[in-house]
Amino acid sequence: QVQLEESGGGLVQAGGSLGLSCTVSRTGYSITEMGWYRQGPGKERELVASITTDGRTSYGGSAKGRFTISGWYTHNTMSLQMNSLEPEDTGVYYCNCKARRFGRSQNYDYWGQGTQVTVTS
Repeated sequence: QVQLEESGGGLVQAGGSLGLSCTVSRTGYSITEMGWYRQGPGKERELVASITTDGRTSYGGSAKGRFTISGWYTHNTMSLQMNSLEPEDTGVYYCNCKARRFGRSQNYDYWGQGTQVTVTS
């Protein structure tokens, strides 16, 4: 069983900063990757940033240079620091976790309930 609890988000003016956190609890599963996805109004869900067990990071095009993702290795909490926010960053941000049962190879996707980020111009 894997459960994700998101916190952070809210309302901010363009140019401001926000932080998101996702705390993971799991029993019998090992995590291979965690990340944040965003769904803007009328848009598809897209990758914002992800990080693997060995610390490799990936960022969506618009997040590069502005956002920083940190792993869950301590305190089981993954974080996303978002700087220089733009109105285009507005959307619901979802925490994602890819995990596998101990001794198994298949990964499963788990999602948080989402947290709203609104950036005003």
